[in-house]
Amino acid sequence: MRGRTAWAAAGGAAALVLTTATGAHAEGRGDIRVVKTVVNSGGNVIVGTSKTIQYPIDITIKDNSGVKGLTHVSTYNASSAAGSGFVDWTGTSCSKKSATTSVCRATMTITPAWIPGYSDSDSNKAAGVWQVNATVKANDGDYWISDRIALYKVKRAAQLTTVIAPEKATKGTKVTVTGKLSRANWEDLKYHGFTRQPVELQFRKSGAAHYSTVKTVTTDGAGKLSTQVTVSSAGSWRWYFPGTTTTSRKVATGDTLGLK
Repeated sequence: MRGRTAWAAAGGAAALVLTTATGAHAEGRGDIRVVKTVVNSGGNVIVGTSKTIQYPIDITIKDNSGVKGLTHVSTYNASSAAGSGFVDWTGTSCSKKSATTSVCRATMTITPAWIPGYSDSDSNKAAGVWQVNATVKANDGDYWISDRIALYKVKRAAQLTTVIAPEKATKGTKVTVTGKLSRANWEDLKYHGFTRQPVELQFRKSGAAHYSTVKTVTTDGAGKLSTQVTVSSAGSWRWYFPGTTTTSRKVATGDTLGLK
């Protein structure tokens, strides 16, 4: 290992879904079971280069004697070795829903500064589908160890810009729309251009409520975008990147084009 191996092991929620009566490789004693797991309210977990990220994993547990709580929670890339990950379990709270059922929330924390040292290989390979494992305990001593009770995605954060030149033009003339798509690199904790990616150019006419896609442009070897459009009316232009399985969706701030 190049440094710190983080275990998600204390309580806290994550991001995505998967409802299951039992997880794979489940074992234990008694009738206690995990009946539902929701990560980060069903959304992806997006990680950049500096901001600490916290997200919840909500685990619904059922036992005829009542639920005591969580004794272990971990999460890591689904294709990696068990326990190898950079997410810490930093808190737990349980809410009793009935005499037999409780929802326990595990709070998970990611500190980007720790990511480069978590593995001997490229840390960026950790982006993608992650799994949740948990051990739960009942008031009567029953316990259940479940692997893969939820699957969700941890993605590298993206950045995207839009620039119009000139910012005022007459109808029928052409203007140039440029921009740059970058994504977080978890090795050096900087943003680098995301190359050869399709990005949609969108336009919203002045007074309109929504943007519509005009064309799709592919980023160059540095992540840069450039295209020309013919001016038909005043409005706002922006780039939209739909994301990939390992990189987040991103919508650039619109740049306004006025008429002369």
